[in-house]
Amino acid sequence: MMASFGQGSRRHPRSRGRTWSRNGPDRATLAIVGVVCAVAGFFVLGIVLGPVAIVCGWLAMGRSWAGSRPVPAVVALVLGAIDTLLALVWLVGATSPGYGMF
Repeated sequence: MMASFGQGSRRHPRSRGRTWSRNGPDRATLAIVGVVCAVAGFFVLGIVLGPVAIVCGWLAMGRSWAGSRPVPAVVALVLGAIDTLLALVWLVGATSPGYGMF
């Protein structure tokens, strides 16, 4: 009998090594990445790195406001929001007629 590609995975589509949940180190890593993006966004590309920090913080919090919230995830979310708002204010000021904001 000849074996073909994909026959072994039909019975068990997800092996134990490939299934994982977002908890522990993965959430902590997302929170740290969010904080780094938020801090870097204050200096360069705030309009891009701010939303990235917000998304990373939200995913690190488990996509909900209920329950315990890790501090780095909340910091990433808040700093990302501040970063995005400052970048939008700067863009509006730079594109308005006159001398601009800065």
